[in-house]
Amino acid sequence: MIDYQYLIDYFEEFPFLIQLAWRISGLFLVAIFLLTIYLKVIRYHLRKKENEYKVFKNQYEALLVEYLYADEESEEAHTKQKAIISKIKSHIPIKYKRKMVLSVLYNLLNEVSGEMAESIKTLYYETGLIDYALTKLENKNWYVIAKGIGELRRFKIEESYGDIINFIEHSKKEVRNETQLYLVNLFRFDGLTFLNELKTPLSEWTQLQLLEVLQKFDDQQICDIKPWLKSKNDSVVLFALKLAQIYNQFEMKDILIELLSHDKKEIRICVIEVLTHLYGIEAKEMLKANFNELSIEEQISFFGLLEKLVVPSDEPFIEKHIFHKNFEIQLLALKILKTINLDKFMGLNKLSSNKKAPVMFKFVNNIS
Repeated sequence: MIDYQYLIDYFEEFPFLIQLAWRISGLFLVAIFLLTIYLKVIRYHLRKKENEYKVFKNQYEALLVEYLYADEESEEAHTKQKAIISKIKSHIPIKYKRKMVLSVLYNLLNEVSGEMAESIKTLYYETGLIDYALTKLENKNWYVIAKGIGELRRFKIEESYGDIINFIEHSKKEVRNETQLYLVNLFRFDGLTFLNELKTPLSEWTQLQLLEVLQKFDDQQICDIKPWLKSKNDSVVLFALKLAQIYNQFEMKDILIELLSHDKKEIRICVIEVLTHLYGIEAKEMLKANFNELSIEEQISFFGLLEKLVVPSDEPFIEKHIFHKNFEIQLLALKILKTINLDKFMGLNKLSSNKKAPVMFKFVNNIS
């Protein structure tokens, strides 16, 4: 039999630091043992919950598919649909079940369209899911509001427009982004009316998202973008310029030419790019006359325009800038000269004393 008193006496004979080290080691061993048990309990509950989730998900998927494919003209099917709605509705107050139903509905929305999409929307109403989404709009936390708007957008709930439009100037960009996507997804170009009074910046990412949504709808007429091109909000002007380019707004050329003298360099560069796309020959002479006053970025953009709209009379101007201080402009000038006067291009190649010139000429010469 172990003499515990002997062990205790033996332990107490150790120096203080060794005793302390043993006590700390003992505490660590106890802590590790308790944490191991705790983790096993958590893993058990997570597995149990995951299994329950899978069972419920399979049940709900089957119920929802049965609901969607039921023959609406049949009285028996109609009764069955009511029973399905009643069963789902009874589980909606439980948060994780509600999230699971929403997840299944999202997946179904991605796979169906037309009448079936409308049936899912009807189900969303009748099960009371919409009430939980509308409640999120009253939450104090911005991320909950954003989530609620996103949900209403996915189910195309137009009736919530009045509540959601109030968030268009929200302090958090995530909420503004969801609001803007809601408006454009549901109302297309009509939804862009928020740009008329927008004071907050429209991020580049949001602009790309809005354009992606708009381009999904081919059967629509673009609205008047003139007020946005004249907006005091620079991000709105940039977005309107993207619309002008994508939707070939040739009738906006006069306003675009006015924007060449805008205060912001980014906008001026974008305007040149749009005019290049729209064959804005009216702007060419104006830019050529003020070329030395342009920034390097604007000069590069102008040569891009010139490449597309060049005529033989532009040759003296091009020749003047063949050895410009900016390498990109040099290449563009040589490339343009080659297209309008190959003999002069080849002659300059032979006469050039610039050390870099042979490499540049060779590069341009190899361009088809």
